Amino acid sequence: MRVAIGSDHAGFRLKVVVADHLVEAGHRVDDLGTDSKEPVDYPPFCAAVGRAVVRGDAEAGIVIGGSGQGEQIAANKVHGVRAALCCDEYTARLARQHNDANVCSLGARILGDELALAIVDLFLATRFEGGRHVARLAQVAAIEREECGDDT
Repeated sequence: MRVAIGSDHAGFRLKVVVADHLVEAGHRVDDLGTDSKEPVDYPPFCAAVGRAVVRGDAEAGIVIGGSGQGEQIAANKVHGVRAALCCDEYTARLARQHNDANVCSLGARILGDELALAIVDLFLATRFEGGRHVARLAQVAAIEREECGDDT
């Protein structure tokens, strides 16, 4: 699977750990920054990850910051992104099964490496259930279109 990944300075160390893990597992990783622990603003990196997923350049995205909360919010501003803040394996599984999340957000100051890797593995391995969730996601997409001024 091809995965786009990005972080701010607070998530940089965990981003490297996650990217290395994904490569070792056979995934293709597109690292969209940041490239150091020097302070940076997270929104451009999260938007880049979201845009890569929406364009089809990546099948999934991962954004990482201190808490992951702002990263999730920023990624979700990209039309077509469904980013989920995943704090444990349960939230990662449900984000995929019920919400068809395409970007996983992680908090580097909250999660240990082992749990973060377990979350990422489960997020990438879990498939959308469809069924009753399809109509709900259609409603979410309709709201997104309304808010973006796209009536189609």
